[in-house]
Amino acid sequence: MADKARGKGFKAGLLHGLPIGMGYLSVSFSFGVLAISLGLNWWQAVLISITNLTSAGQVAGLGIMTSAGGLIEMAVSQLVINIRYSLMSISLSQKADSSMNLPSRMLLSFGITDEIFGVASGSGESFSRRYFTGLIVLPVIGWTLGTFLGAVIGSVLPQILIDSFSICIYGMFIAIVLPVCRKDRRIALVSALAISFSVLFYYVGFFDFLSGGFASVLSAVIAALIGAIFLPSSKKEADQDAG
Repeated sequence: MADKARGKGFKAGLLHGLPIGMGYLSVSFSFGVLAISLGLNWWQAVLISITNLTSAGQVAGLGIMTSAGGLIEMAVSQLVINIRYSLMSISLSQKADSSMNLPSRMLLSFGITDEIFGVASGSGESFSRRYFTGLIVLPVIGWTLGTFLGAVIGSVLPQILIDSFSICIYGMFIAIVLPVCRKDRRIALVSALAISFSVLFYYVGFFDFLSGGFASVLSAVIAALIGAIFLPSSKKEADQDAG
C-alpha cells in the first residue's frame, strides 16, 4: 500500500539505483586493478567487494592485508572509516515504513552507502522495503562486476597501465575533497595536515611498524582531532550552516 501511495516500488528503486551502479562500475574497476597490482587473485578481489561495498574501507583494508598488518589494525581502521554508516542507518530507520521489519533492516543495511543514503533520504517521505531493495541491487552488481572486470583485465595488462589504473580510485577521493576544501579553509588545513602526517609515517623509519592503510587512517584521525580543537567553527558560521 505504501509503495502504491508513493509510486516507489521495486522498479522505481532499480531506476534510481541505475546511475549509482554505473558510477560504482567505473570506480570498482580501479579497485580491481589495484588489488591485482598488490598481489591478490581476481576471486579474492571480487570476494572483498561483494562482502564489503565500501571504497575507502576496502582500499585501507587492502593496504593492511598486503602489508601483513594485524587484526587490531584492521578492526580499528574499518571502525573509523565505516562508523558513519551506523549514523546513516539510524537516520534511514526513521524514514522506513512499516514494511521494513527487523530481518529486512538487518539484511538491507548491507547496501547502505553514501550515495544510496543520499537517494533514500532525499525525499521527505518514507520508503518501503521493496523500494530500498531495488535501490541497492544495481549498485551492488555494479560494484562487484567492476571489481571483477578490473581484476581480470588488470591481470593481463602491461605493468605501466596497471600502475596508471590503480591510482584512479585515489583520484576519486581527491575529487570529493577538493571542492569542499575550496569552500572551507579549515577543511583545507585539516586535509593538508592529514597529508603531512601520512608522508611522515611513510618516510620516517620509526613508523615502519604501521601498515599503509592504518597509517592513512591514523593520519586522518589525528588531523581531524587537531582541527576540532584548534579550528572550531564560530557560532555565526554554525548558524549559517544550519540555515
